[in-house]
Amino acid sequence: MSLCASLAAEMRQEAKTTRRLLERVPEASFGWKPHEKSMTLGRLAAHVAELPELVIPALTRPELDFASGDFKPFHPESTAELLEKFDRNIDAAVGLLEKQPDDRMGEPWKLRSGDHVLFEMPRAMVVRFVGLNHVVHHRGQLSVYLRLLDVPLPSIYGPSADEGR
Repeated sequence: MSLCASLAAEMRQEAKTTRRLLERVPEASFGWKPHEKSMTLGRLAAHVAELPELVIPALTRPELDFASGDFKPFHPESTAELLEKFDRNIDAAVGLLEKQPDDRMGEPWKLRSGDHVLFEMPRAMVVRFVGLNHVVHHRGQLSVYLRLLDVPLPSIYGPSADEGR
């Protein structure tokens, strides 16, 4: 299996779990946050839904500059809108990744905000860092938020206290 096919398969697999969690985000609690320094539930869920979108410029452009205004944070008004955005982003990112030749994945890619470089790394690392690890990190935060709101959690990497499978 090629590198790109492997990354695409992993993204699809993790997306199933992420989607099950996003399905449970209650719209009535979008404005809730566990601490004054925390993101709101709605912003955190939106961030999880929008992160796969960043894989697209990582595979099609040499860099993304947040200061250019090309990337706009997502602000959903409903759980359905959240899910639509996530599904669209996963389909687009994975579809593009499946068509990538492996030899392009070692090319450097840069994320910046004006003159400040947030990071520069090979495209394959960007896919793993942003499209997988970063999503999983925030998905973990999201599961804690939902637990604090007494929302039953789905199985993630094994049974949860709410689902035995």
